[in-house]
Amino acid sequence: MKTTGILSGVFALLVASAVAVPTDYYPPSGNGNNNGRGHGKGGNDRDCQNGPFKFTSTYNVVATPDQVVNGTTPTGGLPGCTGFFDYGINSDLNLICWNIKLVDFRGEYQSPARTATHIHQGARGASGPFTTGILANGTDTGTGFTVKQIEDNPSGFFTDVHSSLAPPGAVRGQLA
Repeated sequence: MKTTGILSGVFALLVASAVAVPTDYYPPSGNGNNNGRGHGKGGNDRDCQNGPFKFTSTYNVVATPDQVVNGTTPTGGLPGCTGFFDYGINSDLNLICWNIKLVDFRGEYQSPARTATHIHQGARGASGPFTTGILANGTDTGTGFTVKQIEDNPSGFFTDVHSSLAPPGAVRGQLA
């Protein structure tokens, strides 16, 4: 079984204005040594060092190939692949943290956005537009979006990852 590990560097956050830090954050010890555990990437390092230790909501999603659709047509995704997506949201700080593990992912990460892992707005069983985020051409379409919108309607959002072997999505899972 091939495991790709935590993919904090392969994540396109739906909310371009939110700060993102991984959930496996460990505060540094008093001697400045964090025992080999990183502070994470993608967020303001100050925010990484200071927490957050409070989430206003958390989501644990098991994403599977059978949930991947193109429009409303099932694609089958990337057979044998499974994604474990853990998200912590602090809407007071407009901050989202993540810990992502993909098992048996194959191919190259592929997406029109900067990275291949996303949170999309969309109902179960239907594709969702990539209407907020940073596109490959650098366009930021997330102006005005906050993570509170995810908390207000988690069933209206899903997470997925794209592979060159399954462009519509390798795996997908609804947040609620």
